[in-house]
Amino acid sequence: MDLLKGCYLALLTFAQNRNYISYMKRDSRLSSVLHALLHMAERDGPQTSETLAKCLGTNPVVVRRTMGLLRKARIVTSDRGPAGGWRITADLNEVTLRQLHAALGEPAFFAIGNRNETPECLVEQAVNAALDETFIKAEDLLLERFSEITLADLAADFSRRHAAQRKQRTQ
Repeated sequence: MDLLKGCYLALLTFAQNRNYISYMKRDSRLSSVLHALLHMAERDGPQTSETLAKCLGTNPVVVRRTMGLLRKARIVTSDRGPAGGWRITADLNEVTLRQLHAALGEPAFFAIGNRNETPECLVEQAVNAALDETFIKAEDLLLERFSEITLADLAADFSRRHAAQRKQRTQ
């Protein structure tokens, strides 16, 4: 009972001393990369960082940094000079979301986690064990699904949506 009381008092003190709300920003790099790659796939010739930045609503430096990671993964290449820019060199049928996630450095899937990674409190140890196991299973499922989705799948979905929208406009 003393151990539980000690954990409760520590938690209460922590909460009183930290009276704030924290909202973690989502990591949207994968979504942005997919957006950029699908635009690149639809256009002829290389696309500049400036063009892609306008499309994504970001800074060209962010595009160059991110595309540099994809170049290391041999998904895109870049050409210098006035007619230069970024081009997809990989086969859209071969590139999966999992590969893109890996190319981006495998950002965390979840913004939630353990309050304390190495707790002395046995209650918190039990909580951490349950959460850790659940997070691992959830990440495994996400990665499995990411392995099944290719850029070609997304491009085909975009084409269907675009055709449906054109058809709807002409009616």
